[in-house]
Amino acid sequence: DSAQEGGGAQVRFATFNAALNRPDEGGLIDDLSTPDDAQARAVAEVIQRNRPDVLLVNEFDHDEQGRAARLFQDNYLAEGQNGADPIDYPYRYSAPVNTGVASGMDLDNNGSAVTEPGAPGYAEDAFGFGAFPGQYGMAVFSRYPIDTEAVRTFQTFRWADMPGALLPTDPATGEGFYSDEELEALRLSSKSHWDVPVRTGRGETVHLLAAHPTPPSFDGPEQRNVLRNHDEIRFWADYVDPRESGYIYDDAGTQGGLAPGEKFVVAGDLNADPEDGDGYPGAVAQLLEARRVNGAVRPGSEGGAEAARLQGGANEDHAGDPALDTADFGDDPAPGNLRVDYVLPSRGLPVRGTGVYWPTVADPRSPAAGAASDHRLVWLDLRA
Repeated sequence: DSAQEGGGAQVRFATFNAALNRPDEGGLIDDLSTPDDAQARAVAEVIQRNRPDVLLVNEFDHDEQGRAARLFQDNYLAEGQNGADPIDYPYRYSAPVNTGVASGMDLDNNGSAVTEPGAPGYAEDAFGFGAFPGQYGMAVFSRYPIDTEAVRTFQTFRWADMPGALLPTDPATGEGFYSDEELEALRLSSKSHWDVPVRTGRGETVHLLAAHPTPPSFDGPEQRNVLRNHDEIRFWADYVDPRESGYIYDDAGTQGGLAPGEKFVVAGDLNADPEDGDGYPGAVAQLLEARRVNGAVRPGSEGGAEAARLQGGANEDHAGDPALDTADFGDDPAPGNLRVDYVLPSRGLPVRGTGVYWPTVADPRSPAAGAASDHRLVWLDLRA
């Protein structure tokens, strides 16, 4: 159980891109319906060894009934994996995402609008890249109650409604990459942005701000994904600042951002490294340096530093500290290992510890960490 300390409980928040996505709709439910999916067992072992109280899982295929999340709890987390103790999350939250949702438009500008799931090019024309609605979704698992009535989601917020949005242009013509009609419908979030209030400790509320911006790659000279990644990250920087959040509206039509003084944790695979990789310059810095965000939290691991040394390749030219890396990406030719997963608290929340779960090669826990995902779980202990 969470250790009681001072004026409240010590609460462990974590984010984990667990790669629990499958190529076909219903595939994750099928895999989790039995307790013998090797990857899901490895993911569960990583979670059990770290024992977060509030966990955001990125790349967890969404289904409307929440069956996959329930099966993962019952068949994997509730069963001790490889000597680790079971863990129970009585509270869970998930909601629809934009990945795999047909836009009806030719969003990649290749001359055809693909609206039939499974057809070639469908994922590229969806509101967020995905083969079916809900692919690469998100889920929150919590040992503390979630105030589900107060959750705010921003799935349908339009990119063009962000003041000063970095909307892409065609460098050959100087014209906008998207038509006016497309901008009328195009959503900012490639998955979704969620404000999930969690009642921690003695009735305190901490807002888990969850997202998974698009990778800043897989596009063309217009850099539509690079620019979208930047603005998806900017959304949270604006949301937590009452001076900047007036333009924001949620899926219920409520205006504005987080109320002044509210406590929060920004969590997720933000797909942006402060110093390396393909991101737009300063993309994650706008969050790390935001007035109300404690960007000085720098979780690290011995395993990340060791991996960069052993794998070489692109890692040899990185400017960032490899001990801070959270993802084990391809090294030849690029991008190498990067810091892309974050758990960032609001200023004033007392930090008790933080780290990246990246065991060294000699550690017997290392195989499960590698088998689970190309990302590593990142944790943050707060008195909240």
